[in-house]
Amino acid sequence: MLDGSTVASRFLHVELELNVHLRRLSFSEPVHYIYNPLEYAWEPHRCFVETYCRGGQSILFLGMNPGPFGMAQTGVPFGEVNYVRDWLKITGEVGHPPSEHPKRLIKGLACIQSEVSGSRFWGFFRKLCGEPDVFFRHFFVHNLCPLMFMGTTGKNLTPPELVIGEREALLALCDMALCQAVAALGVTMVIGVGRVAEQRARRALTAAGMEVRVEGIMHPSPRNPLANKGWEAVAKAKLEELGVLSLLTM
Repeated sequence: MLDGSTVASRFLHVELELNVHLRRLSFSEPVHYIYNPLEYAWEPHRCFVETYCRGGQSILFLGMNPGPFGMAQTGVPFGEVNYVRDWLKITGEVGHPPSEHPKRLIKGLACIQSEVSGSRFWGFFRKLCGEPDVFFRHFFVHNLCPLMFMGTTGKNLTPPELVIGEREALLALCDMALCQAVAALGVTMVIGVGRVAEQRARRALTAAGMEVRVEGIMHPSPRNPLANKGWEAVAKAKLEELGVLSLLTM
């Protein structure tokens, strides 16, 4: 039960409401598998939110949706297992989605495969901050969409790869939930991790008439050739340009 008396409980309520709406959606080719870690990995996700969503945070890093060896396993955005377990100290039982692809089995915090994006993301902030409390003093992390999609081979499908009508129905719900999450958190800046997240955030928050600054940093994905040449240096320079780098070392 969430009583709504804390920022964390209000934030979790927004996510539970989104889950209700997402269950009503259906998806056609090329989608064959849908994982929602906000259902089967709710325990570690709730642990993450209740531990680190404290109120008074002014900046939200926004990713797009879970990766197969990150949030899909741990329930934590960019949630590479080693950082989630050993640095963030997140605990909790992880169940299974209704249907699993044999190449993308959910093993939770026991998963031995590492997600590059998550390792780069949290590794960068561990270097800058030292301890999680320094990071979460001013920042929080969230994904626009909690669903992960896969085709028949187990290949990850991003929301832009979905059928347009299904994609727009999905993102309309996620946009609405983002506005509610931003209101619950009280942040004044959203930093999209990757161009798609940045664009969706700007579109959603502008349409809702919310006066929130929206910026972006490069996505750390190994699919991005520029990220493979030195994502940390690019991210650090961008955060300096945005005037928020000093908040990560105070």
